[in-house]
Amino acid sequence: MGSETVAGMPAADPKHGVRATRSAGRKMRSLLLDGASRLFKERGLSGTSISDIAAAADAFPSQITYYFRTKEALFVEAACRDMLYLARATEQAALKAHTPRDYTHALAETVTATDTVAFFAEALTLTRRRQDLAPLVERTIERLHSEGARAYAGQVERHGWRTLRAPEESSRRFWAVAIGVIVEGFAMGRAPEEMCGELLRALGEQATAIAAHDATRLRLVGDPNTSPSSDGETSS
Repeated sequence: MGSETVAGMPAADPKHGVRATRSAGRKMRSLLLDGASRLFKERGLSGTSISDIAAAADAFPSQITYYFRTKEALFVEAACRDMLYLARATEQAALKAHTPRDYTHALAETVTATDTVAFFAEALTLTRRRQDLAPLVERTIERLHSEGARAYAGQVERHGWRTLRAPEESSRRFWAVAIGVIVEGFAMGRAPEEMCGELLRALGEQATAIAAHDATRLRLVGDPNTSPSSDGETSS
């Protein structure tokens, strides 16, 4: 009788109740992040109140403090989540690329088409004053690099591309340049297509400079256009 109710019906499974509570909690957090992301992008941190976010998510202000503690913490988490979503979208957009050039174009067009990177840059700035929020940003950046490297390595293996850099280096370089170009672009009021062009130029110029340097420094052994140097290496 211990597992039945007085009416003879089976008692509720406590584990089921816990799972339901956790699921509801995850859903509420997601709704709050969705609403916060939209409002923060439209109005900024100072122009958005906790009450505004709660209303957008059909929630209570106390639920924001329960799940995120502060508005600043919610801002950083929303920006980090959006950045990871964008990274996933760039990978999906680049899957159809058949050359490294097409791959880079797909990435550049995707990241400059939204204001997500600029939003994330604001979160980066905020962590200067709120060091307790820095670990979330650090984990996000590491995921950007690791997942970008994994995606690019998969394309290199699939197509047999020959690249100047390892996938890890290529991923870190792409995001570093992209964040800088996009932040500058938003500050200067540039259109997405202008930022895309600037990003491609910045990436292309760096790649060209490295390729040209390597081409003048290195020679194949047995190349008839090279002559041995005095120390036994090929001349440059």
